Amino acid sequence: MVSGGALRRHLVGAGLAGRVATAREVSLRSYRLFAARDPRFLIGIDPEMAWCQRDVLALMAERCGVSADPACTSGQDVIDPELTVGALDRFAERLGAVARSGGAVLLGTGHPHRLIGFYGALADALSAAGCEVLTPATGRRVDITTRFGLRTYNLDYVRGVALVREAPALRSGGATGVHTHSPLPVRVALAAAAEAGGPLPELVVGDHGWVCGAGQLGFEAIGLADADDPALFVGEAEGRVSVAVPLDDGVRSDYYRPLTRYVLNRACLSQ
Repeated sequence: MVSGGALRRHLVGAGLAGRVATAREVSLRSYRLFAARDPRFLIGIDPEMAWCQRDVLALMAERCGVSADPACTSGQDVIDPELTVGALDRFAERLGAVARSGGAVLLGTGHPHRLIGFYGALADALSAAGCEVLTPATGRRVDITTRFGLRTYNLDYVRGVALVREAPALRSGGATGVHTHSPLPVRVALAAAAEAGGPLPELVVGDHGWVCGAGQLGFEAIGLADADDPALFVGEAEGRVSVAVPLDDGVRSDYYRPLTRYVLNRACLSQ
């Protein structure tokens, strides 16, 4: 069992919160491009309010703990570990609720190299609690526009967690998956689940476009978000994302294990 105090110390020591690797310049650029409604930074959310860059910065200071000073333009960004722990508590509360109801869940990540273990453990625990862990549209083609042009990927699942792979890698059983912010994979998965006439998820768990894309379509969604991911926090502020947990989403995969233990304990789920 991991206590709240031990978790706070781990978050700061591992760079998950406190001073994080995300550069302040990168965060401010993300806020500016989100405010300009660049689809690469909206990642599936269609904001109802007119968010200027200053509004986004103020929200990120409130929900994430970054500096609210627009004159602070360089150095490493900061995430408040107290906000991380509070959001993890709410995240665990939603997991526990869906476990008690036995509802269907969909898990997906745009950070498979870092977070597949975290989400995989949640999928295992939810399945053991009687939830159906959905895997719709396995192998389905997803065309995503990247900075290198249009790329074709395939939707796949590892330990019940959705991700996308380069199309040849899926056929050959290759790589873990690719990093993506796109909401297209979750749209494909949810459309396939609806077409099949089976259960739809009571809860979607993930990051990036998986959370924003699902939330925009009216599904309850919870997930993890870095200091340069304003879309999830705007979605939370506007009521389309239930919980956005502020933390660095790019550290070593084993650094997330204490978070897994903490969340499962708080959700009263077996590990």
